[in-house]
Amino acid sequence: MKKIEAIIKHFKLDEVRDALNKIGIEGMNVTEVKGFGRQKGHMEVYRGVEYEVKFLPKVKLGVAVADSKVEQVLKVIQESAKTGEIGDGKIFVYDLENVIRIRTGEKGEEAL
Repeated sequence: MKKIEAIIKHFKLDEVRDALNKIGIEGMNVTEVKGFGRQKGHMEVYRGVEYEVKFLPKVKLGVAVADSKVEQVLKVIQESAKTGEIGDGKIFVYDLENVIRIRTGEKGEEAL
């Protein structure tokens, strides 16, 4: 099993969620985050004063999937989150040792 985390632009969240639902991914976690990568923030103007925004708002999406679905999930996230512009985000893949559904006690892939 793997945990896939993707940091994406806010306005792409619905598109990514809908695409994942179409391939059978039913659950996910979403967290609003701030950060920067190669783009290093940007300049904005507020009431005539220019200031630097060093941390850009993004969304972190997390899904736990069976090994057999990893490549499909990665492809769907890449295709649906991509704008072609700098700052589209990153995807991280982690090994999951175990998953336990609290309500039923199911373990492993059955708990997904």
